[in-house]
Amino acid sequence: MAAIIRMKRSIVPACDFDDIKALEKLVKGTDSVKGIGAYKIGFELGLKYGLPAVVKACRKHTKKPLIYDHQKAGTDVPFTGGRFAAVCRGAGIDAVILFPQAGPATEREWIKACMNAGLGVIVGGEMTHEAYLKADGGFLDDDAPLRMYGIAAESGVNEFVVPGNKPDRIAKYRKFLEAKGMKPVFHSPGLVSQGGSITESGKAAGEHWHAIVGRALYEAADIRKAAQELCSQISGPR
Repeated sequence: MAAIIRMKRSIVPACDFDDIKALEKLVKGTDSVKGIGAYKIGFELGLKYGLPAVVKACRKHTKKPLIYDHQKAGTDVPFTGGRFAAVCRGAGIDAVILFPQAGPATEREWIKACMNAGLGVIVGGEMTHEAYLKADGGFLDDDAPLRMYGIAAESGVNEFVVPGNKPDRIAKYRKFLEAKGMKPVFHSPGLVSQGGSITESGKAAGEHWHAIVGRALYEAADIRKAAQELCSQISGPR
């Protein structure tokens, strides 16, 4: 599949709030900043206003890809993937994030449905918060993210969500995917406000990496200035 974001590295503003006017302010203030690659739309905007209205508001100010993060999509029974894909594509969404915690059958079917609908697909496995995997007190087996990423790769996915506040885990998943002969594209939340370093996570991720940043942008007194500062930190790995 073609890359969702054309540039190798970028900042992706996470629009994880419920005010469509704030959305327009964020997009208008950052779209022309060099290094902004796409916009991630969260469930709050989608549920409150409907995805078509959210897309319409964004398209007043940007032509960049719009990525919908249902938080978390890919956790239902397999056949519902087609319905999800149709709604997202019909609204004008360009790509979706899936976290296939419901198992391999759902993962494969949702990926297939989204690809068939012409959506870009980004698959996540490990999240940023504590007590996610069993070793940390969570519900999921410690090897679950590797299985999710592996099935995604077998299904034709080349873009993955990895936790930006865990650079050691990013390095592990990069090694795993590169061993399959891939050049994976990583997208990382968990930066700045959640403690992750753009510099350190960027080094671990390699050449193709997009930093997903939310509160550090949309809560900034000067959104454009904050975007410029963040974009200045995303040079390639040394």
